[in-house]
Amino acid sequence: MLQTKKNSATPPVGTKPAVAGAPEAWSLDDHWPELVASLAEQFTENVSSLENQIDQLLAKGRINKLEHRALSIPAERIKLAGVSAQQINRFYSGRIRQSHEKVDMAKLVEDVLQERKQELGTLGIALRRKLKQVDVLIDPTIAHTFVNAVLDWGLPFGSRVDMRLDLNAWPQHARLQMRVANDGVPPSSAASTDSLSWILIRQIAMVSGGVEIEREVNEEGVSFTAMFTRTVQAVDGISAVDLSDDHSSMFKSLSGTYVLTISPSLQIRADVRDALREIGISSDSVVDFQQARDAIKSRMPSLIVVDSEIKDDDFDAFRRDLLREVFEFPFVEISPDDSSFDMSGFGEFSMAKVGRGNIREALGTAVMFELAKMM
Repeated sequence: MLQTKKNSATPPVGTKPAVAGAPEAWSLDDHWPELVASLAEQFTENVSSLENQIDQLLAKGRINKLEHRALSIPAERIKLAGVSAQQINRFYSGRIRQSHEKVDMAKLVEDVLQERKQELGTLGIALRRKLKQVDVLIDPTIAHTFVNAVLDWGLPFGSRVDMRLDLNAWPQHARLQMRVANDGVPPSSAASTDSLSWILIRQIAMVSGGVEIEREVNEEGVSFTAMFTRTVQAVDGISAVDLSDDHSSMFKSLSGTYVLTISPSLQIRADVRDALREIGISSDSVVDFQQARDAIKSRMPSLIVVDSEIKDDDFDAFRRDLLREVFEFPFVEISPDDSSFDMSGFGEFSMAKVGRGNIREALGTAVMFELAKMM
């Protein structure tokens, strides 16, 4: 974390007072912000000139589109480095004026994604998003810069990007998540966990206030989470869903829902099928995870019911594979305790549980609750 260096009006103990007419002591430590600002200005000005020249070469037919792109990519990276350095320096020096307003973060994130749509397409980025409306007190310009910096940090790590904005269960803060998967392909040479974009993210989080950040880097890619503690409006959530015995209000929203059951037990598969049929949900069943993988290739289910007896390492691998394809996915576990009934939390790996002896009575409610969370 960058720390602001404070100058003291009183010389440190043991320091000799300045002598009139003597050369002023000079140290690069006292001038690095000016150095950064100067370098950043040189980067951005000269790269902009270079980009103009490259565009003219293309317009005159001196280079083709492939060559133009090959020249433009490094130029864009240098320009991004310059702009990021400028922004970091502004935040560090306190030259950013903030005007906290109520900002619709879902709209802001979508606007950023639309602005960069062509760039993402050119880079071959597969983008998915799920954005729920949440209002946050923040400076709009700073929030815009922050979301762009998050993208700039994550994009070099993979070609599949999932963006999600929702409301954390507790505390109720707006939560922005980004997951970048590399699908086994080595990351770009520009990938760096502590890049200029990451330093900018850290500096914005520190200066803007009310933003808490986390990141995780592994061999499959990177994930990033930002919590906005100054959330002023909650999205319509599960509390609006009636979980009483009268499920008729949910029937329309369940139209087209398809569930896959995985269990070696014929009795469990039959009980689940009957319970789902009662609330108007179609389903299929398989006996193991290999059959489940084959079934998903033909049709992606809306939810999976899994027998706890086969929740082992194979299940963990199956679930990881599935979550590479979809950003979030609901599961309901059938537990050996006949009378159990537990709703899931809001964590990515949280799972509802219904006892074997309670399938007909409780499975429908659990399934509707999980599906409602996904809406």
